[in-house]
Amino acid sequence: MFKMAKKILLALALITSLNANEELSKNEIKQIEQLELFQRANIKVSKAYDVGSLYLLDIVVQGNNDQVFLTKDKKNLIPGDVINTATGEKVAIPADVASIRGKEAFVFGSGTDEYFLFTDPECPYCKKFEAYFPQIEKNVKIRVFFYPLSFHKNAKDLSIYVMSKKTKAEKIKTMLSVDVNNESYKNRKYAKGEYEKLEKELAEQMDVASNLKVQGTPAVFDKDGKKVVWVNLLAKYGIQVK
Repeated sequence: MFKMAKKILLALALITSLNANEELSKNEIKQIEQLELFQRANIKVSKAYDVGSLYLLDIVVQGNNDQVFLTKDKKNLIPGDVINTATGEKVAIPADVASIRGKEAFVFGSGTDEYFLFTDPECPYCKKFEAYFPQIEKNVKIRVFFYPLSFHKNAKDLSIYVMSKKTKAEKIKTMLSVDVNNESYKNRKYAKGEYEKLEKELAEQMDVASNLKVQGTPAVFDKDGKKVVWVNLLAKYGIQVK
């Protein structure tokens, strides 16, 4: 009960959007790294943000990446998630999406609201999200990356099958229609070297996902690198998921 109350109090302190907060300078980060715990555990700070009542730190400790919160008096380090009570989303350091534009498999939509999607063709939640794409086509510009999860045995071949289509329109149509029960991707014949080329392109997209710490699908980021819940994205355009 105490732990739950503590999380609620922290969430109430962080209603302000992360986009409105400032990234700490290199000098400020250096001062944090001089704290006794950081020195003793050899904790390095990659990025740090002022999120109102706390600092949000992207750290590396013993070779592992993590995000933690530091109180403004620098006396307490807080692990775990903090949830924004206004949006229901986890407060997190935005991903660096500026460098990945152009590395996507293709772009869906003709709108101005830009998003980055990491999807798995065998993921039921991805398929459910993508079923609504025709309804938001004129509002969005979604840069689609494939990220087949290891426990989906058909996801890699499904991803490559979609990517093998020659035009963007064909890729979009195939992504929205193909599934594990479709025999077309199983019977697809590839020209010499074509499969290997597509496999390499897919590996590059998966590297992008890994660098952004994507762990599940569908994973959606907005133009500022902030993680977006796909149900909330649809709600923005007046669509209620059924």
